[in-house]
Amino acid sequence: MNINTLAISLLMSAVLATGCAQQGGSASGGTIGAGGTGSSTGDSGYNNGSGYNNGGYNNYGAGNGQYNPADLKNPASILSQRVIYFDYDRSDIKPEYVNILNAHSSLLAAYPNLRVRLEGHADERGSREYNVALSERRGYSVLDYMQIKGARSTQMDVIGYGEEIPAAFGHNEAAWGKNRRVEIKYPGE
Repeated sequence: MNINTLAISLLMSAVLATGCAQQGGSASGGTIGAGGTGSSTGDSGYNNGSGYNNGGYNNYGAGNGQYNPADLKNPASILSQRVIYFDYDRSDIKPEYVNILNAHSSLLAAYPNLRVRLEGHADERGSREYNVALSERRGYSVLDYMQIKGARSTQMDVIGYGEEIPAAFGHNEAAWGKNRRVEIKYPGE
């Protein structure tokens, strides 16, 4: 177990220990399979200029859930966690990220006008074309899971960047592990 996996495991244990009552539920023990279906709705309407500093959240919908957009800026909230990491050459969601995705799904379900962009990434191994396709599969895997949990597909756009925007530079597993990811981006980010 590398140091990143250990750190994430400890963080998730702390979140589960302190946040289960807040989150309402627990993670399933299995790995969620990658869907790969669905469609991106494009960028129309994603960045419509309405940020969170508009005096209220009415632009995003009813707000009848346990989370609100202000939680996105709270470092203590599970919603501040917006990066989902993947194993080498895989697009299935690992169990340690289920609670994070459940929280983001709950927020999107409660605020139907809120949108996210799911930015998929891959490490440098593999051809450019393969990595773009893999990063898109990762994005659609997150989209499919969040849709099952109540978010609408029209609220989510998927972009596959492949290896073009690395989170870490290097030619080793430490760098590659940080580059195999989906970033959940909200308007204004």
